[in-house]
Amino acid sequence: MKFGILKSKIENVLIESYKKNTFKKEMFIFEELILKNKNVSKLFYLYGELSSNKGLNESVANEYINQSIILYENLINKIPTSQLKEIQMWVGHIQCENTYNTIDNLFSNDVVNLEDKINSKNSILESIKLPKTEKKTDIVNVPIKDMVEIANKTITNYIDNLTESDKKELKSLLSSNDDTIKESYFMLKGSVLTKLENLQESDSDVNNKITETINKIKDESYDKINYFKLRKLNGEL
Repeated sequence: MKFGILKSKIENVLIESYKKNTFKKEMFIFEELILKNKNVSKLFYLYGELSSNKGLNESVANEYINQSIILYENLINKIPTSQLKEIQMWVGHIQCENTYNTIDNLFSNDVVNLEDKINSKNSILESIKLPKTEKKTDIVNVPIKDMVEIANKTITNYIDNLTESDKKELKSLLSSNDDTIKESYFMLKGSVLTKLENLQESDSDVNNKITETINKIKDESYDKINYFKLRKLNGEL
């Protein structure tokens, strides 16, 4: 399956997840299959860039497209078929239009459709020569790369509000090997959940807040930021 079709399906899944309140779940899968895969994430970004207005002049636009074709060929050859099949298993049930058909044609090696390839290149060339347009603020129309920027900004804001000693502790933790702390994370998670369950009481407001925290921790997956937050919470219990 062409990557543009997969990207269209992925974006459809994430947009729909806002309406269905399943964004957290779908974003987790997106992170695992796309963001954490260096080559797939670069390819995902490349398609997004080629579909954006950039205000480039003729010569730069031509060179931009030529370099994009080279980059695509380098990336697609490094991505095992099994990884693309995993993405297909996630979004294969989605029926939607391929909004990146022109880019798929540009990257196609099908000599029979050489005319389509040339027409697609000309179409993309004219598009990236157009002036940049302002981003829409409607959350349903937020591009995927902006979703990632929002997530990164959230983490940055969290770090900025830490004390200097906490920042130092977090910096040390982020440079640690995952293998050495991943097991500790799950042990700590179990311990914190037990402590929170023991704190539940008859007061409905307090109980609701504790239950909310318990559910949030249960839903969280391992990463170093979550481990750091869990350690801080454990120290406060």
